[in-house]
Amino acid sequence: MKKQLLIAALVMFAGAAMAQNTMMKDGVMMKDGKMMMMKDGKTMAMTSDMTMSDGTKVMKDGSVMKKDGTKMTMKDGDAMEMSGMMKK
Repeated sequence: MKKQLLIAALVMFAGAAMAQNTMMKDGVMMKDGKMMMMKDGKTMAMTSDMTMSDGTKVMKDGSVMKKDGTKMTMKDGDAMEMSGMMKK
């Protein structure tokens, strides 16, 4: 019985840790067709283009130009950390 409780507790702890890991504190994201900026856990409309720490440029229309010249467009649910790493 103790072993089952320990396993259940570990599973719950791992789930909580993973949920916290997916929360992004600072970055940008496309939501409902609009680019949003997250700063210190607060979300607001993106009012100007941004350059991420790796040189990636994110435009307020959702277009992205990576430092290597690769272009892409962010879709609903796409997010990018300030480091330039994409999150889904």
